[in-house]
Amino acid sequence: MSKAGVPEGVELVSLDELLAQSDLISLHCPYVEETKHIINRETIAKMKKSPVLINVSRGPLVHEGDLLDALNRGDISFAGLDVLTEEPPADDHPLLTHPQTIVTNHIAWYSEQSEARLRNLTSTRIVDFLEGREIPNVVNQKDL
Repeated sequence: MSKAGVPEGVELVSLDELLAQSDLISLHCPYVEETKHIINRETIAKMKKSPVLINVSRGPLVHEGDLLDALNRGDISFAGLDVLTEEPPADDHPLLTHPQTIVTNHIAWYSEQSEARLRNLTSTRIVDFLEGREIPNVVNQKDL
């Protein structure tokens, strides 16, 4: 690790710099007020020409109307969406049939290995709780 816990070879940049430099933008952030529609007409205009957009986080991170317009103009070349704003989406949702999109049903996390890890971690955390051990990654530990 280099300074401030940033892995070696990783450079921290502003969102604007990231958008301008990236061929592929993959969203892995929570949905909070600051991230609502983080991908929208304005941020799309700052992107490098025709990037790929992947969203495996939360649907409302992307303004779907602005994404659809960008796909139609070629400003974004392709979108892989594991989530949409409304789930399940309406049958006539335009992103479901757009030729430059793939929409999955919120299963990007799934593999046999991740399923086994999830089951093992769940049972381990239950035993930790029952035996009074501190549980890592709890959002509100005081409520336990």
